[in-house]
Amino acid sequence: MPGRAIPGLCRDCLETFHGPPPGEPAPRRCPACDGARLVWHPDLDRLSLAHIDCDAFYASVEKRDRPELRDKPVIVGGGRRGVVAAACYVARMYGVHSAMPMFKALKACPDAVVIRPDMAKYAALGRTIRERMLELTPLVEPLSIDEAFLDLSGTEALHHGWPARSLARLVRDIERDLGLTASIGLSYNKFFAKIASDLDKPRGFAVLGFDAASSFLADQPVGIIWGVGKSLRAALAREGITLVRHLLPYSKVELVGHYGRIGDRLYHFARGEDDRGVNPRSPAKSISSETTFSHDIASAKPLLERLWPLCETVARRLKKAGLAGATVQLKLKTADFRQISRSRRLGAATQLAEELYRTARPLVEQEANGRSFRLIGIGAADLVAAEEADLPDLLDPDRTKRAQVERAIDQVRAKLGDQAIGKGRALRLHGEAPSKGSPRGKT
Repeated sequence: MPGRAIPGLCRDCLETFHGPPPGEPAPRRCPACDGARLVWHPDLDRLSLAHIDCDAFYASVEKRDRPELRDKPVIVGGGRRGVVAAACYVARMYGVHSAMPMFKALKACPDAVVIRPDMAKYAALGRTIRERMLELTPLVEPLSIDEAFLDLSGTEALHHGWPARSLARLVRDIERDLGLTASIGLSYNKFFAKIASDLDKPRGFAVLGFDAASSFLADQPVGIIWGVGKSLRAALAREGITLVRHLLPYSKVELVGHYGRIGDRLYHFARGEDDRGVNPRSPAKSISSETTFSHDIASAKPLLERLWPLCETVARRLKKAGLAGATVQLKLKTADFRQISRSRRLGAATQLAEELYRTARPLVEQEANGRSFRLIGIGAADLVAAEEADLPDLLDPDRTKRAQVERAIDQVRAKLGDQAIGKGRALRLHGEAPSKGSPRGKT
């Protein structure tokens, strides 16, 4: 509003201020503690939706636990044929980033210290951080082990200050007590909050206010919109759409007609519109499992050999979560790192490894045309409640029998352990003896 003094916050001492009116320079040092970590924004005292993201979480945990690595490039990831799970900011200066193949990462940064992931340790710290978030608000929507959306609407009286101040205190206390840093994105919707948390890393605090659609978003590359990947960017570029503002002349009908369901998102997000609330019980969108091979595989049989245990893993996770998948998704990655994704909608949702395998098998056989692959993955999407899973099918009378067999296997494993019994295809398909940990029994 005209003439309104700009609100400010010191991230060191947590003092809040109403500084100069618009157009006048704001102080660079905190009047209370002389700290330099000040945040000034016209909407700072009116925004309450945030995205908090820990900085290079896995690598930061390892550096915290091994202080001698503080100034060294650290990569958390698998073997030479694996991928980078996390890279510290020193390693990122060499061009290393998450999901990069390890051999490329080590070529870019040959002096990097490579550490195998310790997921149990990371998960425990993630839970501690989540508990601290929940002390601020019950509206916490986790996105991963180290990031979440928070809605602090209506918490000013409880926490005696603006949501921005409560968030700054949270990350300050996490750094002091856990030795880990995090960045904050504050805005009025989830779309802008997620973008903002990436603008000032590490130890960042960025704000995108109510005018962000016009003052910030319009001139950004169209890839800033969530879901606009490489192929869609190329398709948009062919129509002359490279910046977000290039989408604005198009109607929703035109964008949906050209680009399908994501066209609706393009229309609304280009205008800064996002009506998604923070859902603390946000359901999983898919459940999946994948593996990277120690050597490239070029034929269907060994691919299917590795597919089956992944199907069992996904089925086990579905059952544990009380969910079922109505769509089966296959992921393959070629030796030259080109990703292939295929999916097939089921007639009825399933929790069964056997149904996942039967559906994915022809997709694998179709793609195994002589190319070499380094990774295979299987997923269940379009998730529904378990009560809708594996219902009798008059067109497939054997379906009920397959379900009964798998449930019988589950019961045996619940009593005697996962390795007590399994299907024959769990054994190696080339007549080799089962590897260590293979099932002792078979059906």
